[in-house]
Amino acid sequence: MPVPWFLLSLALGRSPMVLSLEKLMGPQDTARCSPGLSCHLWDGDVLCLPGSIVSAPGPVLVPTRLQTELVLRCYQETDCDLCVRVAIHLAVHGHWEEPKDEDKFGRAADPELEEPRNAFLQAQVVLSFQAYPTARCVLLEVQVPAALVQPGQSVGSVVFDCFEAALGAEVRIWSYTQPRYQKELNFTQQLPALPWLNVSADGDDVYLVLDVSEEQRFGLSLYWNQIQGPTKPWWHRNLTGPQTITLNHTDLFPCLCIQVWPLEPDSVRTSVCPFREDPRAHRNLWRAARLQLLPPRGWRLDAPCSLLAEATLCWQAPGGGPCQSLVPPLYQANVTVNKTLELPLLNAHPNLCVQVSSWEKLQLQECLWADSLRALKDDLLLVETRGLQDNRSLCALEPSGCTPLLSKASTRAARLGEQLLQDLQSGQCLQLWEDELRALWACPMDKYVHQRWALVWLACLLLASVLFLLFLFRKDHVKAAATARAALLLYSAEDSGFERLVGALASALCQLPLQVTVDLWSRRELSAQGPLAWFHAQRRQTLQEGGVVVLLFSPGAVALCHEWLQDAASASASAPHGPHDAFAASLSCVLPDFLQGRAPGRYVGAYFDGLLHSGAVPALFRSVPVFSLPSQLPDFLGTLQGPGAPGPGRLGERAKQVSRALQPTLDQLLQALGDPGGPGGGTRDGT
Repeated sequence: MPVPWFLLSLALGRSPMVLSLEKLMGPQDTARCSPGLSCHLWDGDVLCLPGSIVSAPGPVLVPTRLQTELVLRCYQETDCDLCVRVAIHLAVHGHWEEPKDEDKFGRAADPELEEPRNAFLQAQVVLSFQAYPTARCVLLEVQVPAALVQPGQSVGSVVFDCFEAALGAEVRIWSYTQPRYQKELNFTQQLPALPWLNVSADGDDVYLVLDVSEEQRFGLSLYWNQIQGPTKPWWHRNLTGPQTITLNHTDLFPCLCIQVWPLEPDSVRTSVCPFREDPRAHRNLWRAARLQLLPPRGWRLDAPCSLLAEATLCWQAPGGGPCQSLVPPLYQANVTVNKTLELPLLNAHPNLCVQVSSWEKLQLQECLWADSLRALKDDLLLVETRGLQDNRSLCALEPSGCTPLLSKASTRAARLGEQLLQDLQSGQCLQLWEDELRALWACPMDKYVHQRWALVWLACLLLASVLFLLFLFRKDHVKAAATARAALLLYSAEDSGFERLVGALASALCQLPLQVTVDLWSRRELSAQGPLAWFHAQRRQTLQEGGVVVLLFSPGAVALCHEWLQDAASASASAPHGPHDAFAASLSCVLPDFLQGRAPGRYVGAYFDGLLHSGAVPALFRSVPVFSLPSQLPDFLGTLQGPGAPGPGRLGERAKQVSRALQPTLDQLLQALGDPGGPGGGTRDGT
């Protein structure tokens, strides 16, 4: 549908020179040649499938220059579209092959053999046009009389009318001839923009000013233009007359585009993406990007826009310092956002991280297994290189580089080279990855640290004991504060999202003076002993040490408790116990403690904000403190640490630390379940 004349007038201006653009009447494409050439335009568009570049045996036509000109294609006198006319200048490459001496004799006697210079030089000119979201390819056939064929000389030009494009669009044109001898010619052009749409900034605000007549009704849409996948609408309004739209600078992204169209039937929509080069938009994009682990072996880069980025695996040592890049790399070039990719690993490890870089600048780094596998370990990474005849070499990845084992270097890996080889041969190291040429192994170093520093530690412990005893005479409450209290976390294993949330809470609590036990970190022992036996052992040890059992209530846990309270015997017989469901197995011991009044002082309850509300917790369990997390974290931490809890100021700092570790995982889970504050959302209260 043609663009209304008033839009073209606004875009092109009132200058007579501009408004006197040549008009082409009718929708048909045409082609014409310079004198001496003949050309033909094939009907319809063709596929853009360039062939391989070959060495031509004789002369070929090649494109030497592209020229464009703006014209108007008009369907009626005042209904016109902006159109791009393309002229391709052609020249001759190569020369005719002279016949061999033995072929010259008798040629005149054969009428089917004619001189090359009596023939025509023929080529196909492919012209490609791209202006998002449309692309076209057309084919022109050109013939040049042999008399005009001179190597290295121009033979003329071919003009094509024309390619339609929207106002403000950036168009790319390229051309090549067949047979091919070189790469295509490229040409990029910015068409006239929209003078009635202006983008300005004032402090943290960005203004979209639309200067149109007061009677003009138009639609305005803001959307994220995704190269990979469909566009994402963000904001849409039907407006009248001049308008000023205010955006905050945090709303800017490189793929944020503006689309404007008159509110008329079948009107053409004009789009512009003004923030593609805005530094603020690129900073916002990387702030919004997130790396996510997708069990069992997947990962994903989530971002509002497509990114030109590279991703690699790296090894993060617990002592700090840069994360060292590893082989194998991930999908380095053009990482696809919002798409699940596979991790090329045999086993996971908390020290393995993913780095995402753009233009050789590190933008994101995430140790994806930090929540589920606890904190970084003091493990040494061995790189095995495999050669012919079962030969292999081993080096240890250290900050100074990869140190060969059994070398004379003054590094930890070199000093422990023989012991590390024995650990590798005895199966004490964990294999992370392998292929035909290399393998990666993670070897624990805790025992070597203990052996080397045993005497030093003994002296330090003796000195610490003396100081501790002296300090006890002055402040009795320090003893409780210095001893880490044991805490056993029980939860219902409903889904992977809730397990990641429990893992994040447990990891954060480990940073406090707490000894945390959770079945998520003891799956091997849980499978070997069974859920009930494992819980009995952990509960007995926790309570004997003066610790506390933490019941994490969720909709699934509440449902299990209601079943047991209604009919404990039938629930015990019929409730399906998964191989790792310690919560369901524990109810046979937990409920009697509450029913017989033994729970106070030994149990604490908790639930997560947005997943449950206080009224959903069964009344039987309210005989002990029940806290909402993270809103009641200070009181929750004070109860967990018992008499050794620090003062309110220190306790508040620890609560903020735990909240920062917990909140992102809770937000992801709430988003996956449905935003409680959004349309159609609701609290997961289990009732």
